[in-house]
Amino acid sequence: MSYDIYSQVQMMKAVLGLEDGTVIKGTGFGAEGTACGELVFTTQFTGYEEALTDPSYRGQILMFTYPLIGNYGVSGERFQSDNIHAEGLVVREACKKPYHYKSTRSIHRFLEDEGKPGIEGVDTRMLTIGARERGTMRAALITGSDDGEEAVNIARNSPQTTDEELISLVTCKEPRFIPGAEGAWKGISKRKHAVVVDLGIKRNIINNLHNRGIDLTLVPATAKPSEIASYDPDLLLISNGPGNPEKAKDAINAVKAFAGTIPVCGICFGHQIISLAMGARTYKLKFGHRGGNQPVKDLVESKIFITSQNHGYAVDADSLDGTGLYVKYLNANDKTVEGVSHKDLDIFSVQFHPEAQAGPMDTEETFFGKVVKVLGGEV
Repeated sequence: MSYDIYSQVQMMKAVLGLEDGTVIKGTGFGAEGTACGELVFTTQFTGYEEALTDPSYRGQILMFTYPLIGNYGVSGERFQSDNIHAEGLVVREACKKPYHYKSTRSIHRFLEDEGKPGIEGVDTRMLTIGARERGTMRAALITGSDDGEEAVNIARNSPQTTDEELISLVTCKEPRFIPGAEGAWKGISKRKHAVVVDLGIKRNIINNLHNRGIDLTLVPATAKPSEIASYDPDLLLISNGPGNPEKAKDAINAVKAFAGTIPVCGICFGHQIISLAMGARTYKLKFGHRGGNQPVKDLVESKIFITSQNHGYAVDADSLDGTGLYVKYLNANDKTVEGVSHKDLDIFSVQFHPEAQAGPMDTEETFFGKVVKVLGGEV
């Protein structure tokens, strides 16, 4: 183990092992230790602060396809939660000497402070092509050792992500009230109140609702319909989150209970849960959609948006028959469902992330403006 003479960055041996037997040795940084989970890739160029702190990455080792990560350092201003949720980080090169006037530490120090391992010097292009060809695989990242056989064994013996229950690791522990911004509403006098089922919500979803003057009560993933009803909500929102949507039994039951009584909407994981609650099916994608450049077509208005996404599951379009839901948004690359609306009820959801962290902002007003509209406000 040594320290880089320029930035006092801790450097060490490291190895990444995949369940198919692939072994990649590189240079370790961050914390010494072992992380295991699905190895997933994101195509975003920037926004590593937002991605690493996104609770939806729980149970996953995050790999960036862009070759240089950390060049503008870490400010803490763009975090989507209080800490890193990705189990580990895989990059081609981690910048040791970042430069930005808001930077307070390097990505090396960030991972070290958070107790998370990272590996650099990795052929991320080869690993990404492998994931696209063979599908997402379980992996183990070890820093402080280069024992490839051990890494492969850990990967092969780690839980299948379809079986893991990850929501309890990221949801809030108790209800929390967040008042909406003053003076944001136009056209009505009564303040509106949304209950948000927190399955691992990103901070900027909260910010977008707050900035539009909506009072929020965040409730844990285990909240029952009777508890939600006690807050007398004007709207129910199901948040993003990690893992298999079929594991979110309580959130599915909440949607069933309130569908048709108040507006119900969802983002990403919440989109899948709403679809399940209405009788549709979901399935695991081969390698998922993660990045800030996913093209989505609005089938109703014939518009194309560029969106931010982070998900490994999708809604089965054929299973929507008889649910009352129709496909409003479609992925322009692979034709997967990117959003649904109900034919008769105020129920709508999007698979992409409209809160625009780390961007782009194409769909921010499209989604949150509709939330305001169904609550009776002016867009």
